[in-house]
Amino acid sequence: MKILGTMKILAAATLTTLFGAAGQSAAAEPAPLIIREQGSFAIGGTVQSTPGTFVNNAPTAQGQSFHGDHLYAFYQVPVKPRPLPIVMLHGAYQSGRSWETTPDGREGFQTLFLRRGFSTYVVDQPRRGRAGNSSVATTIEPTPNDQLFFDQFRLGAWPRFFPGVQFDQKPEALDQFFRSITPNTGPYDAKVISSAMTALLEKTGPAILFTHSQGGEPGWLTAIRSANVKAVVAFEPGSGFVFPKGEAPAEMPSAAGTLKPVEISGGDFAKLTRIPIVIYYGDNIPIEPTTERGKDNWRVRLAMAKLWVAAVNRHGGDARLVHLPDIGIRGNTHFMMSDLNNRQIADQVSQFLAEKHLDPSETPKDDPRHSPRQQTPVPRNLRACSHVRLDRSTLHERSFSGTHVQNLRLPEQSLYAGL
Repeated sequence: MKILGTMKILAAATLTTLFGAAGQSAAAEPAPLIIREQGSFAIGGTVQSTPGTFVNNAPTAQGQSFHGDHLYAFYQVPVKPRPLPIVMLHGAYQSGRSWETTPDGREGFQTLFLRRGFSTYVVDQPRRGRAGNSSVATTIEPTPNDQLFFDQFRLGAWPRFFPGVQFDQKPEALDQFFRSITPNTGPYDAKVISSAMTALLEKTGPAILFTHSQGGEPGWLTAIRSANVKAVVAFEPGSGFVFPKGEAPAEMPSAAGTLKPVEISGGDFAKLTRIPIVIYYGDNIPIEPTTERGKDNWRVRLAMAKLWVAAVNRHGGDARLVHLPDIGIRGNTHFMMSDLNNRQIADQVSQFLAEKHLDPSETPKDDPRHSPRQQTPVPRNLRACSHVRLDRSTLHERSFSGTHVQNLRLPEQSLYAGL
């Protein structure tokens, strides 16, 4: 493969510029990060069309099309990538930012695993973040929910942090955490997400799938639909535990609501037994019921996950659940990939991948799986970025329209009044 050049991102300078004292100390600053290429694209989704003829100077819905329900992916490729890239899918009220810089300004999993030689694909799922075009309408209200998420994501019980919590308690870090919350721009639909994820996996080729929280269900569905998923690393899956028909456990009530299993066909479930799977849960999750909503919410999810792992293994699969306090790792929140000890969590994942022979360092020459780009000049204004030094790199954005076309009838009134 022709190497177009290298990008040296001075990560330490970036952290200092963005976060000041919230970043790492000078003694802990990481070395410059060398990237062969990076870029972004949209993939999957649908194209809807309306009957009629488009009139340029009197536009209405007639004769127009609408691209939606795709995902957005940002990828980075190191100089010598391992054969299997890592695809990272976020959870509820989040975006790909979950895997990027931590709230206190340290490197997140996107960069930690890039440094370990993996190409990374960070996703904004359909109807979220940079993939906001939804084919189904919804209403977004500015509902106050910061304190709810503080509790539910197990930073503590508002306004107090849990003792020993692996979260930087500086106000600046908490502000960044709250500002990472982002809404759905359309109804959440695990099948829509898994459809777009499957399209992404067709493009990347064989890959390792990381999921977080609500991303668990579309992650399982993606692994069922795509043989290119070679392993799943799930961080605190929160819902959508799929079981073979007739084998689903009873619903589990909690102080936060009732957790329900999802039944699928035995044939589909069997596809989950062909790959290694590991699930991680953090700290401050009770075993017995409690009236504390934030904690009890995760009590039933941990319990359901244990039953799910047992079901996979009962059918001949290779799944395990790691409750971090059981192995002496304490204080982790729902966002262990950005917690203060996220390097330690990354080490746990790396050990799993090594055990399953999923982290070989040799990459076949001219492997096309890690080059989804077309050559595009770097915009001149990007060369002025203070924390980036560019030689000859490839920064671009590509769009891949979906293949499913629907006819959509909309009112005849103008869609552009007031523009």
